[in-house]
Amino acid sequence: MEFVEPIRDVEDIIKIKKWLYQHSKRDYLFFIFGINTGLRISDLLYVKVKDIHKEGTVEEFFAPPGTDTAFYLNKIVRHALIDYLNNCLLDEEDYLFRSRKNNQPITRQQAYRIINRAAQEAGIEGKIGTHTLRKTFGYHAYKKGIALSILQNIFNHSTPSDTLNYIDIDPYTEGPIKVDVNL
Repeated sequence: MEFVEPIRDVEDIIKIKKWLYQHSKRDYLFFIFGINTGLRISDLLYVKVKDIHKEGTVEEFFAPPGTDTAFYLNKIVRHALIDYLNNCLLDEEDYLFRSRKNNQPITRQQAYRIINRAAQEAGIEGKIGTHTLRKTFGYHAYKKGIALSILQNIFNHSTPSDTLNYIDIDPYTEGPIKVDVNL
């Protein structure tokens, strides 16, 4: 597997979001869901509508089947989910990121093509792939002051240095972290 990078520049994230939103609500949601939760691509692809949408409302937390870890679905994710679910014809048993060819989720290869094409269309250089979503989440969470130990737990890494390497942070050259409690 080739090494991929997080998307560090928020303006680049905005460009990708705009392009995806104009081209596919499903793909837009896929990107939003990935960069805001840090889910593994294998968990992301197999989310079903019933896992996150119950009794007409979007759940605040999502726990992939077979795990004890719950991932927070922030306002951006929930808004994108509501927008998507209101504009598509999915049953509760359907995969959220259903293939247009069959009733299965999109493949890892298709997920890669979606992310890679959006990055190219947005003019983003660098190595971009499916892990970019998870790495982008970790990079920006760390830069906003989320404790490294929390990210290490989310990513299920053995050591803090594994997590720093994964999100492409060099603690010796990075600037200060903003911890803004905004009381």
